[in-house]
Amino acid sequence: MTDDRTTADDRTTADGRATADDRTTADDRTTADDRTTADGRTTADDRTTADGRARTGRGLLVIGDVVTDVVARHRTALVHGTDTPARIRTLPGGAGANVACWATRSGCADVRLLARVGADSVDWHRDALRRAGVRCLLAVDEEAPTATVVALVDSAAERTFLTDSGAVLRLSPDDWSPSMLDGVAHLHLSGYLLFAATSRATALLALQEARSRRIPVSVDPASAGFLAELGADRFLTAVEGADLLLPNADEARLLTGLPEPADAAAKLSLQVGRVVVTLGEDGALLAAAGAVTGRIPAVQVRGAVDSTGAGDAFTGGFLAAHLAGADDVSAAAAGCRAGAEAVTTVGGRPGT
Repeated sequence: MTDDRTTADDRTTADGRATADDRTTADDRTTADDRTTADGRTTADDRTTADGRARTGRGLLVIGDVVTDVVARHRTALVHGTDTPARIRTLPGGAGANVACWATRSGCADVRLLARVGADSVDWHRDALRRAGVRCLLAVDEEAPTATVVALVDSAAERTFLTDSGAVLRLSPDDWSPSMLDGVAHLHLSGYLLFAATSRATALLALQEARSRRIPVSVDPASAGFLAELGADRFLTAVEGADLLLPNADEARLLTGLPEPADAAAKLSLQVGRVVVTLGEDGALLAAAGAVTGRIPAVQVRGAVDSTGAGDAFTGGFLAAHLAGADDVSAAAAGCRAGAEAVTTVGGRPGT
């Protein structure tokens, strides 16, 4: 390959959309399977594992959200109408982007992310994702700013979010191309995209294309608050055809109306083939075909500072292990390890 090629990481159309269709192959288009990075390294599509096995077609495509996180950690209760001391940091985040970064952290060599970001901060976000090892397919929005989340983190490391969705929910079918699935072995969808018509249509196009290629699809419901607004029935209808659902306990309860996470997981597995429910400090449980099939203990952590992104870390760790050949129990254990690491650092991404 020549060095003046445009890679998938920074290609956009004339109107700022990310595209994979204008790459060149052996007959004038560059495929995902033989691309090289800017420094001449071969991409993960044709690299080999540590034991020399080919890694062809083991890519993970995440379609989701890129967010600017403003994380405010306060030791004392918020005082209405006046000041509350806090330590505040501005960090790159977003559930989909976090999953992608944790998947690379957990050993997945080829991770790609499709998301929509505002022109105001696209360079900062792209640089952060590239440093994490994620291949960016970012659609640039010239009108809406990048989504912003204010995370209020209390002394117990529990967080409450204030969310401005910005460009996230403007991810449109024009930002999607079926060729983004070339060389991909798994598609993961952030549930945030299902909370608005435009981004939902995009996510469902990707899900349908993945199904037509027999590529497994996982979905993270993403937000109990937004899920309650959308409604369980509408959400479950939207994700019909997915192979794996990854809710937390609150989301599982909302989706089923059942108070016990185990019962909720079992019920959900009658609609989506495999279900993994994360339980925070209680670990995770697995369900399939209407029954709980496994319980995985959490990794004990001392000195948790911020639970932001812990569920995303679990998902990234789980998917990386699964793509490496692990069964669901082993993959969930890997997810728990990633989640435990996540709560020891501020923000939703792996620490550096």
